[in-house]
Amino acid sequence: MDLIKPSLILSLLLAWCWTTPVFAADTAAGEQKAATCSGCHGPQGKSSNAQWPNLAAQQSIYLINQLKAFKSGSRKNPLMQPLAASLSEEDINNLAAYFSSQQAAKAGGDPTLAKSGQSKASICLGCHGPSAEGNGQFPRLAGQHPDYLLQQLKNFKQGSREGGPMQAIAASLSEEDMKELAAYFGSL
Repeated sequence: MDLIKPSLILSLLLAWCWTTPVFAADTAAGEQKAATCSGCHGPQGKSSNAQWPNLAAQQSIYLINQLKAFKSGSRKNPLMQPLAASLSEEDINNLAAYFSSQQAAKAGGDPTLAKSGQSKASICLGCHGPSAEGNGQFPRLAGQHPDYLLQQLKNFKQGSREGGPMQAIAASLSEEDMKELAAYFGSL
């Protein structure tokens, strides 16, 4: 009976170790590296310019995927591509850990448009999470600048930005639908 207890304890300990996630990313290193990002994306990833997205509280997997896409050139942006090209895998992971750990931003949005957008938001929430907080590889929309979201929807619709189902979804939206959705998500 005494032999069972240590083996049971060892088994439980090993099971716990195998199921406990490993967090290799270093948020402090990410914070240092993020100084380069703050010029556009703002301190702690809270952009004051609607041309640049908020990175605060963004999904880390999404950030990693986007930085890798900029680095490889599969996502085009004349500013981001050279910046991402200089990042190591560790830098990318650290930046994602840092920005995802920041308090979410709230950009606001036209209240009238936001109210109309709320009734249309269900088309987005299946992938982007029930509160638009993001869902793994799908980005956080809540608190994002409405003008930024509107531009991204237009880019998907025009095909200048690719992203699986987003092109088809954006193609089904009118200009007014896009403005209303952008205002709603910005207001969250």
